[in-house]
Amino acid sequence: MRGVKLACPRPRAQRQRRRAGGHMEAGEEFGPWLARQLKIAGKTQAELAEELGLTRAAVSAWITKRSVPRATVMGEIAKALGTDLGTVHTRTTDTQAGLPVTWYHRPGYPDGGRDGGNAAAFAFDADVQVLARETCQNSLDERLVENGRPVRVRYTIHELTGEALEAFRAAILWDELQPHYLAVSESAADQKVGRVVDAGVRDMFEKGRLILLRVDDYNASGLTGDDYDDGKFAAVVRRQLESLKSGSGAGGSYGLGKATLWATSALGMVLINSTLSVPHEGRTERRVIGRLELPWRSVDGRECAGPAWLGRPDPETPGAEVVRSWWADTETVERLHLTRDSDEPGTSFLIVGAHDVASLASDKADSITDDDENGGSEDDGTRDITVMHRRLVEALGRDFWAAMTGGGSRLPLLETSVRTLRNGEVVIPEEKVDPSVTQPSRTRALRAFYEGTTVDRLTQAGQVARRNVPLRLPLAGGRRGTLGIHQGVLLVTEAEDRDGVPNQVHSLRGNRMTVRKAGVSGLPLGVNNFQAVLLVGQAAGESAPFAAEAEEFLRAAEPPEHDRWGQTEELTLRWSHSAHYRISRLTTEVNAAVKELVVRPKSAGSQENAKLRKKLTVQRKTAAPKRASAPTLPELDGLAAEIGAAGEWKITAEVKLPRAEELPAMSPVVLLDVRSGSRPKLDWAELVAVEGCEVEGGALRFTPHARRAVFRGFTDVTSHPVRSEYTRLVLELRAGAQGSEA
Repeated sequence: MRGVKLACPRPRAQRQRRRAGGHMEAGEEFGPWLARQLKIAGKTQAELAEELGLTRAAVSAWITKRSVPRATVMGEIAKALGTDLGTVHTRTTDTQAGLPVTWYHRPGYPDGGRDGGNAAAFAFDADVQVLARETCQNSLDERLVENGRPVRVRYTIHELTGEALEAFRAAILWDELQPHYLAVSESAADQKVGRVVDAGVRDMFEKGRLILLRVDDYNASGLTGDDYDDGKFAAVVRRQLESLKSGSGAGGSYGLGKATLWATSALGMVLINSTLSVPHEGRTERRVIGRLELPWRSVDGRECAGPAWLGRPDPETPGAEVVRSWWADTETVERLHLTRDSDEPGTSFLIVGAHDVASLASDKADSITDDDENGGSEDDGTRDITVMHRRLVEALGRDFWAAMTGGGSRLPLLETSVRTLRNGEVVIPEEKVDPSVTQPSRTRALRAFYEGTTVDRLTQAGQVARRNVPLRLPLAGGRRGTLGIHQGVLLVTEAEDRDGVPNQVHSLRGNRMTVRKAGVSGLPLGVNNFQAVLLVGQAAGESAPFAAEAEEFLRAAEPPEHDRWGQTEELTLRWSHSAHYRISRLTTEVNAAVKELVVRPKSAGSQENAKLRKKLTVQRKTAAPKRASAPTLPELDGLAAEIGAAGEWKITAEVKLPRAEELPAMSPVVLLDVRSGSRPKLDWAELVAVEGCEVEGGALRFTPHARRAVFRGFTDVTSHPVRSEYTRLVLELRAGAQGSEA
């Protein structure tokens, strides 16, 4: 098994010594560079001196930086190292002489422990739509923002057969890997990962095909940093559960997203080619490495812990056995199917043996025929790659439509496309994802927000209505109270058929990936179909009050899938166990605002929500004959109520306003309806003006010339003498200020 290395990673002390010496930059000093090349070539100082016809003391003086060789000697040094004169003069890379690129397999644990695979990969399914969500999110997080251009992400599905497959297997040194795959297959019955890998190998040989799925991003930072020390490269290639994102609006926070790359590979293999935005070792292009995720195995009597890396042996590790990334030539990256389109910074991830298990449930189960069930259907691979193509386009349009939308002075953050090949020939041409096609209504809403063309109410087709909805941010560290109120932006517009499920709210924050998709409960029959968008955090505008704080709070409220906001361990540790109630309150505000825009407020006599509304009444006095000159007061004209998750009453009320130049302030008062005695008064936890009024000191002050007003109130649970389910309420409007808002 020539070339396969088993060794322990270099000690941390050695890594720290290398860091102290600094990274090799363009024009690295000759002495340290020459010392490393001698290690790579396996030469001693004395051997080099003999080849050059010089003394060992002369070579030692070069290495210790006491002198440099004459220009006439440089050519002889290049010849001795097996490289060209230009490499010796520039010293921006290592020579290609010496140790070849090979696979390094991490040795088994000395205490006998065994891993049945990378646990991080089990956080996600083998699903290209999950892959699209996680990889696009990572690319958005690493976008180079200084130039203002979007990050471009392209997915290439490439099926290899025949000679193309054989050539690729040779490029990845399959002969070195085969004993390891055989060892995993022998124990496949005992391990989930083993069964997946065994099926992947059998598919490749029995069907004579291999599906590659490459994810390229451009205008991104690339995998910068040292191979071993802290940095983006080590976080992705060497480490697990480490997230080093570039901005405060980043989508990822768990360090799990990269695991979807390996989870999508039936062979557990991903190859990487990165063009760096910041030089490393004086270079930026074609930094290549591969990582293999297999379970514990024993090969030729030697135990392997699990992961393996494809790279060039590192001369600074014991026995030069641990491999590191290398600067590949153009021919190598071409044979590895890692050629990039340009020198623009970014990274290419090649998933070897891609499979899409989730597509079986979504596409194939409904199309099973008798021939399929009897084994009579011949799958030549065409269906697999075309289904993958369609599902990728679908996922990108659904989850990243907002990031791909611009308007006004706001440019898109993202461009995406998908193409499908077989042996280098086009099967499906490159398809650029157009958000106006996949999500026409939501795209229209977001553009209207960017262009400043939103309206207060929907009165005709094509309009986009806007409302601000408050997110009350808690104090950190378990302290009681509110840090501040962040005003999220709610956009509502008429739905179109191409949007998919109607009457949905898509919620997103800074990187504009859709985090939460939810319906609006309690809509009456016959309401016009709509689509709504909620922008919070930096998505609401970086100048929005407490945008950065809202971004941080909501990011902590997302699980690893980043598909909802709610209670998480991070939220509990950094804020409190009840912090997620602030998000529930935001949802309540959003739903109420949507209903206010799309549903005509119910009259007092409506039977909608009758069970709750029977418990809430408007205190009305017996009407007395009015004289024409008598003053008129605002009066309650419509109510809706529900009991919240914490037991509070949530009340939305409409006020009918008389024609008058100036109206007095009115205080809403909520009372318990009792059979005898005085009615106990409940306190307000919060009063919110929705339309036609403002809240000052617990009183409503009405907008001049308005004919109606809407406000919303939440009772303070601590003022309830009994549980809300057992009470009936009376709501009154009283002239003047009756107290301060809680």
